[in-house]
Amino acid sequence: MPHGEHLSKRGISIIPTCRVILVPIGISGAHAVVGSHADDLSNIQWRVASWRVTSHPLSSITKLILLWGLCLVEKVAASKPFRILSLDGGGAKGFYTLGVLAEVEAALGAPLCERFDLIYGTSTGSIIGTLLAIGKSVADVHELYKEHVPTVMRPWLPSQKTAKLTELAEAIFEDDGFDKVKTGIGIVATNWLLETPMIFKADNGQAHGRQASFVPGFGCKLRDAVQASCSAYPFFSRKVITTSKGNRVELGDGGFCANNPSLYAIADAVEAFKIPRPDIALLSIGVGVYPSPKKVTFSPSWTLNKLPSVRLLQKVLEINTQSMDQLRKVLFSDVRTVRINDTFSQPEMATDLLEHDLTKLNLLHQRGEQSYAAQEQCVLQLFT
Repeated sequence: MPHGEHLSKRGISIIPTCRVILVPIGISGAHAVVGSHADDLSNIQWRVASWRVTSHPLSSITKLILLWGLCLVEKVAASKPFRILSLDGGGAKGFYTLGVLAEVEAALGAPLCERFDLIYGTSTGSIIGTLLAIGKSVADVHELYKEHVPTVMRPWLPSQKTAKLTELAEAIFEDDGFDKVKTGIGIVATNWLLETPMIFKADNGQAHGRQASFVPGFGCKLRDAVQASCSAYPFFSRKVITTSKGNRVELGDGGFCANNPSLYAIADAVEAFKIPRPDIALLSIGVGVYPSPKKVTFSPSWTLNKLPSVRLLQKVLEINTQSMDQLRKVLFSDVRTVRINDTFSQPEMATDLLEHDLTKLNLLHQRGEQSYAAQEQCVLQLFT
């Protein structure tokens, strides 16, 4: 995605002065058409960004009309928020996320890549977010989850889980690179050796420095970035990638640094894209909070959950999620935000990130739909 495209599609001219520059406004998530004509002008509002009189000076009255129109549409452009979708990690509990998103997409009446300027995801949120960013519908993603999540989560050994995750990533993303995304994206992973975040992005407008050497996705394929973000060690093996610079990097699950990636997404909007805080609208979706499931004694899953390292990982991810949201509230209290991540205490809702029972996963999807319903008006206000 070319540098500055996000600014262009928000009604800000980035083209050198010509006689008349017309820029469409009010087209959320679509590639901006800049110029004096387009294939379909019927439903596009245009604004005059600048003009330079050469051989045919404009009359004074024409200039006044243009100035009046410019002031009018500038107000429209300024009122359009920069919309962010942030999706938490949580393994199979992403079915809850999909339940929420199914209702969001139905209410907005369009693919979510056309309604959000930036989509961030961690772990299971990176799978969902990346599929949405390349134009998939929520229903498409839900079908993929029903088909593949049980086969990924059911094996006991990490090597088996990793092999199934690799098969899934290759099947759904094939050989696609970051040029396939249709809106801004952030896929959060963790550099295992440096102990720092490594965030895969498509637009060098998101770069915090070193824009001249920016390469979309560090030169990796979408499948590699997503698998890295989902490599929840020790449940899964860590992922090794090779960047466009030839660097081999060992990566772990993005949840180690930001299981809730909303802070990183806001940072891109504020610091990289220079969007004023009042113009940002954030929809942050978790995976729900549930009681721990009771495992059959001496079963493989019971044995796995008895390991201190495994119990510690699950606790770290849960604490990370909550702490990131607390920080967001403190640092960005002036950013309009809707957070959907309900807590369920009923015994029948007991589950974890390794759930592979489709009946239980369907129940999570239903709870996501209900969670959306409870905050529907708040969500819709982000789009007004």
